[in-house]
Amino acid sequence: MVSLSLAIVEDDTVVSRLLENYFKMQPEIREVLVADSIEDALEQLADAMPPQVMLLDIGLPGISGTEALPLLKEKYPEMEIIMLTAYEDVEHIYQALCCGATGYMAKLTPLAQLKEAVLEVARGGAPMSRAVGRKVLAHFRPTPTTHSDLLTPRERQVLQGIVDGLSDKEISLRLDLSTLTIRTHVKHVYRKMQVNSRTQLLSQHLRGII
Repeated sequence: MVSLSLAIVEDDTVVSRLLENYFKMQPEIREVLVADSIEDALEQLADAMPPQVMLLDIGLPGISGTEALPLLKEKYPEMEIIMLTAYEDVEHIYQALCCGATGYMAKLTPLAQLKEAVLEVARGGAPMSRAVGRKVLAHFRPTPTTHSDLLTPRERQVLQGIVDGLSDKEISLRLDLSTLTIRTHVKHVYRKMQVNSRTQLLSQHLRGII
C-alpha cells in the first residue's frame, strides 16, 4: 500500500481542519503536517523530513503560496506541490505552473478527488481540477505546430485528456483503453512534444505553443 507524508498549508482553520481530519483517516497517508502560513511551514520543516506532497494555498498571510514556490522547490526539490486555491483564473494557474507547482486544484474539489490528486502527483502525474482545465481551454487555443502535426489521432485524444486534467486512469476510461496503453501513448506525446512532464506540456499549452 502507498504510504505518503503530506503537508497542508492553509490559513482558513475550517478548511485546514477538514483536510487534516480527512487525510489522517486515509490508509495511504502516514503523516500530516498542518501550517497556517509559509513561515509556519518552514519553521516546522526545519527539524523534520520534508513531506512528499504539499497542498498549498495561494492567498496566505505573509508570503503568498505562489511567491513561496521557488523557495520551496529550491529547499525541497523532491517535494511535489499541488496548489489548492479559490483562484481559478488563467493568470494564477500559469504563474503557479511556471513557478514549480505540479498540480492545481480548486478548493471546492470533493475530498475523494483531492485524495486521488495527491496519489496521482506522487505517481508522477500533474493533476488539475476539471473546472480549472475548462477555464484554461476557454482562454487559450493551441496553435498547430510542426511537433503537434506528428501526433497520431489517438495521441491527440490522449493529449486532450491531459489538457482536460484527467489522470491516466481517467483517460483510459474515456478512450476505453488499458492504463498501460495510455501510459505508452503519453510517453510518445512527451517525446514528440519534446517535454519531460505533464507540467511542461500544460505550460506549453497555456502559452499556445501546442
